[in-house]
Amino acid sequence: MNGNAGSAPQEYSGGSASRDRASDNTVTVVGAGLAGCEAAWQLAQRGIGVTLAEMKPAKRSPAHSSDKFAELVCSNSLRGDELSNAVGLLKEEMRRLGSLIIACADATRVPAGSALAVDREAFAELVTEKISANPRITVESREVTEIPDGEVIIATGPLTSDALADALRKLLPDAKFLSFFDAAAPVVTAESVDMSRAYFASRYGKGGADYINCPMTRGEYVEFRNALASAEEAELRGFEDKSVFEGCMPIEVMARRGEDVMRFGPMKPVGLPDPADGKEPYAVVQLRRDDAAGTLYNIVGFQTHLKFGEQKRVFGMIPALRGAEFTRYGVMHRNTFLDSPRLLDRYYRLRGTPRVAFAGQITGVEGYVESASSGLLAGTETARRLQSLAPADFPRETAIGALALYVSESAAGDFQPMNVNFGIIAPIEVAKSERKNKKMLTSQRSLAIIERIAGEIN
Repeated sequence: MNGNAGSAPQEYSGGSASRDRASDNTVTVVGAGLAGCEAAWQLAQRGIGVTLAEMKPAKRSPAHSSDKFAELVCSNSLRGDELSNAVGLLKEEMRRLGSLIIACADATRVPAGSALAVDREAFAELVTEKISANPRITVESREVTEIPDGEVIIATGPLTSDALADALRKLLPDAKFLSFFDAAAPVVTAESVDMSRAYFASRYGKGGADYINCPMTRGEYVEFRNALASAEEAELRGFEDKSVFEGCMPIEVMARRGEDVMRFGPMKPVGLPDPADGKEPYAVVQLRRDDAAGTLYNIVGFQTHLKFGEQKRVFGMIPALRGAEFTRYGVMHRNTFLDSPRLLDRYYRLRGTPRVAFAGQITGVEGYVESASSGLLAGTETARRLQSLAPADFPRETAIGALALYVSESAAGDFQPMNVNFGIIAPIEVAKSERKNKKMLTSQRSLAIIERIAGEIN
């Protein structure tokens, strides 16, 4: 399934006529995150000149710590990599379409069972190297505070600067900007985990024994949950529980919502028997490898905005983490996105002003892979429009198309960010005997369509 897994992204090999038609065109891409880098790459591979404007290293958002492009500020996992789940399908579609982000992720992956997790430093380094070496991409280290002239793709992510957000409000005076808060999980050193109180196992029976599992008795869990629910949070202006994105809910919010919420979420013990007695623990905290060397592990599902001292105190109540060394504490940050169904078309372009397109979490897609996929589509479509070519038709039968159509056509009164899922992909009719294989058959149909599209646009 991995196609070019482990290899560097290849140069575009399309016809020279397309390159000649595009030789005088330049597109400004604002933001060198996953979406911006993917958009810039797709444009350059199709003969379009790109000015990639990135405010780092002179200025960083509160969630960033590296000067590299495509910095992963939350988990190091790009989630499932199997065709039986929607994000796995989305990744495979992107592989077949020549995605820079997926190629770099495949080349820097670390063991994580059936998930695609990466060494975050190596991943960012490789993306930065590929973008910087591309002769059609000019990188400018500057903050963009006004909408650039000409063709532009705005991929400033969930932490769009106040100055650019103000410029967008002027461009879209009637637009509704929404925001919620997103959270990143802590990271600990592997050597500081007490393995006498932990064991390696797969994540719920899938893949290899890549996760460190930290079991808890009922008494330990109840004491931990009570401390977590009452722990002191970092100051966060305007934060309310109801504004937390459900797919990235802080662990302390889960603790406050009920005694068993965590046990049915990130601390679910099902399928994780403790080899010490062969029984399933009352609750389990899982750690996932965060780097290729296996020296760092992040606490799965423990996104948080507790004060750093509180994180050390409360998470230290987990038996296997009582002496844990934290190399990164969890942080909470703002996420700003557009009311996209009223503003954007299926190609992430601004309705009525097609020279301005958007990509990434600012559009309301949620997740690393989804953000990159929006950059792939926006970059590809912008290039084709500049080359007077027909739009690339990604239908609802594909994951890429379904996500773009959800963002641009959602009928929900209160538009909310969305991860890719089979629920937004056009259903497939299958015989009763094939229902258990419905997801796989849906993926096979999608990939057949993607193969045709790839042949047309590449």
